[in-house]
Amino acid sequence: MRSQALQAACRPLRSPSSTLQTLAAFQSRPITTSRPKSATGTYTPKSYTPSNNARKPVASSSTAKPAGISTPSAKPYSPAQQQQASATDIEETPMPVVLDPQAAQVPGATLEDVDPELAAQIPTPSSNNASNNGAKKGAFTAALTGNGASSNANGNSAAQKTIDWSSSYHGLSTEAFSPEVAKILMQPLDPLDVEVKPDGIIYLPEIKYRRILNQAFGPGGWGLAPRGELVVGEKVVTREYALIVGGRFVAQARGECQYFSEETIPTAGEGCKSNALLRCCKDLGIASELWDPRFIREFKKKYAHEIWVEHVVNKKRRQVWTRKDADPWYPYQAVKK
Repeated sequence: MRSQALQAACRPLRSPSSTLQTLAAFQSRPITTSRPKSATGTYTPKSYTPSNNARKPVASSSTAKPAGISTPSAKPYSPAQQQQASATDIEETPMPVVLDPQAAQVPGATLEDVDPELAAQIPTPSSNNASNNGAKKGAFTAALTGNGASSNANGNSAAQKTIDWSSSYHGLSTEAFSPEVAKILMQPLDPLDVEVKPDGIIYLPEIKYRRILNQAFGPGGWGLAPRGELVVGEKVVTREYALIVGGRFVAQARGECQYFSEETIPTAGEGCKSNALLRCCKDLGIASELWDPRFIREFKKKYAHEIWVEHVVNKKRRQVWTRKDADPWYPYQAVKK
């Protein structure tokens, strides 16, 4: 009894024949794997049969292979089947197009493209002379800056001196204007150009000063440089300006102009500039008669008179000055006393 129980305990749980049948059935079962996602967005399973390199069960030396049971083995693909599998199972991936980043860049314009004549005047870099190299650099710098006259024969760039006109008096009284220019500046006033304010003050319109300056120096030959910020008071704005003629300081004056609301401050700033211009022109002799008391009395006696006018809205009457050859300005109209 004891030997029978020992033999029963040592008996394997399965017989060798059942184990081999299970392994054969597992190897013959088709295995499915997932493929990469196709272009249509669906996944297509792929089935294949293990090749002849699949691991085969190793029979124990103590266990003999039963008769009548054979282990199935996979057959290798034929060349035609391999070609068909490669054509159907492998999806062709389009090769990315690699662009040359330098080919997409537009070449910059050179000096030869802009001005061939100027490029021909620049010495070539083949010259070994130091002075020629300096001339080339000076000419190339002048070509880029548009200041071709600023380089001399040695190639040294004569940079123009920067002047701060907000505080500089450069060129003050260094040279007198030519007699032709002086004659234009100090020519007598034409009585037809002089206007009269309602309070009896005579003046020359601001545009007349600009025309005289343009006639004497040419447009662009003169200018007004601000000498400070615009000062805004309670009812008046002021600013100081300098008159520059031909790169020389000529005169300086402070202009002023009244304003009635904050929206009119920019307009008052322009009036302040015009007022400073006519004050600067006094130093050039332009319309100097307007500050001569004798000329003022004679002009008013000959060309102006004081009349009674009436306001067209509120019907109030007052006396105003006006030219004899002109009617009162709106909103006044002449009436008999």
